[in-house]
Amino acid sequence: MANTSRDRFDAILVLGTPADTDGNPTPEMQARVSESVREYERGVAPRLIFTGGPAHNSYVEADVMAKAAAAQGIPPSAIFVETKAKDTIQNGCYSARLMRDHGWHSAEIVSSDYHLPRSSLIFNQTGLEWRMRAARPLQPGESASAAPSMLEVLKTMRYLVYANWAERCE
Repeated sequence: MANTSRDRFDAILVLGTPADTDGNPTPEMQARVSESVREYERGVAPRLIFTGGPAHNSYVEADVMAKAAAAQGIPPSAIFVETKAKDTIQNGCYSARLMRDHGWHSAEIVSSDYHLPRSSLIFNQTGLEWRMRAARPLQPGESASAAPSMLEVLKTMRYLVYANWAERCE
C-alpha cells in the first residue's frame, strides 16, 4: 500500500500502540520500533517520527517508542515525537502537521500488518507521499499484533462512515 513509488523518504513514521501497564514496550510496540530502526539503518529516511499520546493508559506511546529506539542506537538528533494523538486519525493529522512544519513531505509509515489498510485510508487524506510497512513479528511464528480482526473492521467502518467527514484535519 502506497501512494508513491519512492524508496527513500523524509521520515519513517511509526504509529503508536499502547505501552504495558508499567510503561514498557509491548511486543507489538517493540516490533514497530525494531522495524523502524531496521529501515533507518537501511537508509530509507534520515529521521524517525514516533506518534501517539497517552490514549489507553498514562504512558505517552511516542515517548516509550522513542526511548526504545534510542536504546537500539538511534541518535537523539534523528528522533522526533508527536505526543498528543489519541487514535489513528490524530496520528495522521498531527504527524502530517509536524512534517509540514519541518518542510518534510514523504514518509514510510510503520505499523502492525492488521492496521495498515485503515491507516492507508487515513493517510490518503494527509497530502503526504507515503508507503506502508508492516512491522515484522519479534519471533518467527509470532504475531506482532494482539488486536482482534473484528475490532479493526469496526474501527475501519467508523472511519468510513463517521470520522472521515466529522474529524477532518484542520
